[in-house]
Amino acid sequence: MRKATTLALLATGLVALGCGAGSTDDTTSSSSKADSTSSEADAGGAKGDDKPAKVAKIGQPARDGKFEFTVKSSKCGVAKIGTDMLGAKAQGQFCLVTVNVKNIGKESQMFDGSSQKAYAANGTEYSADGGAAIYANKNAETFLNDINPGNQVTGVVVFDIPKNVKLAKLELHDSPFSGGVTVSLA
Repeated sequence: MRKATTLALLATGLVALGCGAGSTDDTTSSSSKADSTSSEADAGGAKGDDKPAKVAKIGQPARDGKFEFTVKSSKCGVAKIGTDMLGAKAQGQFCLVTVNVKNIGKESQMFDGSSQKAYAANGTEYSADGGAAIYANKNAETFLNDINPGNQVTGVVVFDIPKNVKLAKLELHDSPFSGGVTVSLA
């Protein structure tokens, strides 16, 4: 019964993400115009850029569109998240990435943990595990969270990767269609 409730919650979230995808892309475009005085904001929010030139490290702020990300920590090797009754078990190992997200734009922007990506040193891309992130965050900080201008949240983005893999970098996005900003985990 609880798994059915969790699946229903995830399905509802995915539908909501699909419905808002177009409007999120439009707000990113207007963000680029509003933040044109900052070259870092333009690099992350411009539609023609695939990757910004600058690579941040853990503890350093990095901007993509309306968001300024600061990765606080990364912890891998976690086998299970949550409690015995409600939780998620890793297929391989969970990597828990604690990130602070600040809205630097002039309009509300939705942060979606599932839009974030992680990469191994060999370039293999890993998607965020939104289901596991529900158990890693007390208040759903990384699940479709609207952040008003000037406000910030800190949450955990979860990646389920093979046991023998080590993450090398993250690609953080203010929306599913933004260019993203790279943060090195090395």
